[in-house]
Amino acid sequence: MSAGAVLTTLVPTVFYADVAVGLDLFVDGLGLAVVHRDGDLVVVARDGVKLNLVEDAELASGERPELGVETDDLDAVYADVAARRPDLLHPNLDRPTLREWGAREVALLDVTTVCVVLREWPSPESAVSGR
Repeated sequence: MSAGAVLTTLVPTVFYADVAVGLDLFVDGLGLAVVHRDGDLVVVARDGVKLNLVEDAELASGERPELGVETDDLDAVYADVAARRPDLLHPNLDRPTLREWGAREVALLDVTTVCVVLREWPSPESAVSGR
């Protein structure tokens, strides 16, 4: 790889039997916008997050992914989702929770069991000071 090349964005693909379920989670739930639509492919994005949602029942019948999304303000993202779509909050992690590995997390779950874990790591200053 060229020393000047920069990898800019990881774009995972999530398969759905009905892509409307993915749009419900990522657009209605997390506030991503549809930036491209072509047949069975829908590309959604917000800030530095981008995903391909693909309608393919055969591939969707396999294991469902867990996706981690880091944020700099977990409380604000949580408040937004909880106010608009509390039904998407994961029953096992339905409010911001400090995890044993040091991150605060809350999770969303769609009806096909695609899980999105929203994560905020402590700032370097708070990690050093113990706050």
